[in-house]
Amino acid sequence: MGLAKCCNRPLSAADVLRPAPAIKVGMISLGCAKNLVDAEVMLGDIVAHGMEVTANPDEADVVVVNTCAFVDSAKEESIEAILGAHQARDLRKRRGQKLVVSGCMSQRFATELANEIPEVDAFMGLDQVSVAGEIIRTVLEQPGTATVPLNFVRPGSRYIPDYTTPRFRLTPRHFAYVKIAEGCNHPCSFCVIPQMRGRHRSRSIDSVEAEIRRLVQEGVKEINLISQDTTYYGMDLWDHRAGPRQPVDSARGPTLTRLLERIEGIPGDFWVRLLYTHPAHWSSELMEAIAASSKVVKYVDMPLQHIDEEMLTLMRRETSRKHIEELIYRLRETIPGIYLRTTFIVGFPGETEKHFESLLEFIERTRFERLGIFPYSQEEGSRAGRMGGQVPSLTKNARYRRAMGLQQKIALQVANAMLGAELKVLVEQPLIARGAGDAPEVDTRVFLTRNAPVGEFVKVRIYDTQLYDLRADLCIDGVPE
Repeated sequence: MGLAKCCNRPLSAADVLRPAPAIKVGMISLGCAKNLVDAEVMLGDIVAHGMEVTANPDEADVVVVNTCAFVDSAKEESIEAILGAHQARDLRKRRGQKLVVSGCMSQRFATELANEIPEVDAFMGLDQVSVAGEIIRTVLEQPGTATVPLNFVRPGSRYIPDYTTPRFRLTPRHFAYVKIAEGCNHPCSFCVIPQMRGRHRSRSIDSVEAEIRRLVQEGVKEINLISQDTTYYGMDLWDHRAGPRQPVDSARGPTLTRLLERIEGIPGDFWVRLLYTHPAHWSSELMEAIAASSKVVKYVDMPLQHIDEEMLTLMRRETSRKHIEELIYRLRETIPGIYLRTTFIVGFPGETEKHFESLLEFIERTRFERLGIFPYSQEEGSRAGRMGGQVPSLTKNARYRRAMGLQQKIALQVANAMLGAELKVLVEQPLIARGAGDAPEVDTRVFLTRNAPVGEFVKVRIYDTQLYDLRADLCIDGVPE
């Protein structure tokens, strides 16, 4: 047939030598910050394989939907995203475009999803995030007429990224999430994360330190340490492995305290924030390390889920009301000015009005600086999902509104107490910043009266409030502008 034709002319030598256009990959990532890190690792490996990341699905050769399956609403959102990506592919007449599903839903339901959504080209699990590039190439080599999705999922997740794992960061330049451990050992009856992500496994202190040093050198101003159980960090690496309720003791091996001490030695002006700490593993040495640190912000995210003793037992939280109340007292005594963030579940199976009133009383008395409420979601495969005494949706939603209404009053009082205060804040957008007491995407914001440099720390003075949020003037040499 002679030379191939391109634009109605013969191919020249330059055409033959010109490299083929790079494969372009689009990503839709859902769920929590831990899932976001997985997406970044996948994209990092994809780029390392010579492919390009695109935000335009019209030009993508492959679209990856990184799913969440923590609660029913997250699963529904994931299904909608998968179907939406497939429908968009059809509307654009991009039938050669491949659709890959990853993340928690894929890890847990790949076989079922393959039968229900055969339009998906491949499913990959949590342990394949660091070989995403290889999987993408394999998928692209498959004929367009394939009717059975490829399934790369392996049961029993064991993987955890090292600092050498490439990452394509999806967060703004000035903050990053650093996953210090994967998996969870807790048997919470409402949760299926251990079934999806496996048992707790920590990275080494050297690995985490090396990643943070690199991020700081790149200009990152806030490091958010994350895992399913941040306060258990390192204890699985002890010579005699610690159980879930054993005392934290840095003399026995790596701990979060030792990690924070190592981070303290990293030069630079940056914040470190602790997210997802479990109340069972706090220690006096950890509190003292936070109080003494110039890097760790005085902010603790500690999901408590409930306070009533019966509810804590049914939830299998491995802690007690007495322990929680004493822990909060010690945190506030040891770390003056600390911001406490927590979350509670309302409408858990068996929760009576008396149990709920006990929770309201605790919220009003404790006055958490940051608090979220979630109506219970009956999770398939969990112990709680099989329990009797399921609470009607109307009751769950009514309790949600009452608890959030109470917290709004507390939040307004907390905000009003900030009037006149001078704060160091991190600028997110020219007129929006966050203080040390505000984690990305979940907490309050500080609205500025004039533009400030994005990604930098500035000093402000609070002059007004807007329910949860604050309004502030920039300070120059300690004087508001």
